[in-house]
Amino acid sequence: MDAEEWRAKAGPWARASLPDDQELDVVLTQWTRTPDGVWWAECEAILPARYQHGDGRTQVTGAPTPISVPSGKITPIAGEDYSSVPVDGAVTGRQWVVEKLHQYTEGAPSRRLHRRDCWQARDSHERITTEDAIERLIRRAIAVCDVCRPDRALRR
Repeated sequence: MDAEEWRAKAGPWARASLPDDQELDVVLTQWTRTPDGVWWAECEAILPARYQHGDGRTQVTGAPTPISVPSGKITPIAGEDYSSVPVDGAVTGRQWVVEKLHQYTEGAPSRRLHRRDCWQARDSHERITTEDAIERLIRRAIAVCDVCRPDRALRR
């Protein structure tokens, strides 16, 4: 399959900057957010491969090869539609993480609020909206992470 056939069958395409500063057009298959808060583009690079026919003849063909690229190293290509690319790890409108605390004491909150990208948010957690985070802070129903300080961002 030649380059034009790949472009017609797959997509959307984006330009990836590789670690050695080369650029490569790739098929963008998914956006993924890892537990440390970093966004990655899951892609397929169409790389050359050898195809061997049953009679022993060989030919060059293209083979989709999965690669992961940091989101900051992806550049959109004009005319491509990225609206259907799946997004894993993001919950629309849910910018805050609630961590379940394991030390329960009388009168102390059993949950702690973090910013979505805080490295301290671990173990059992859920994502909540800004409105829910503010409401829990007002009621003092939740502790605040002393590393990411979500109360400062929420101005409470």
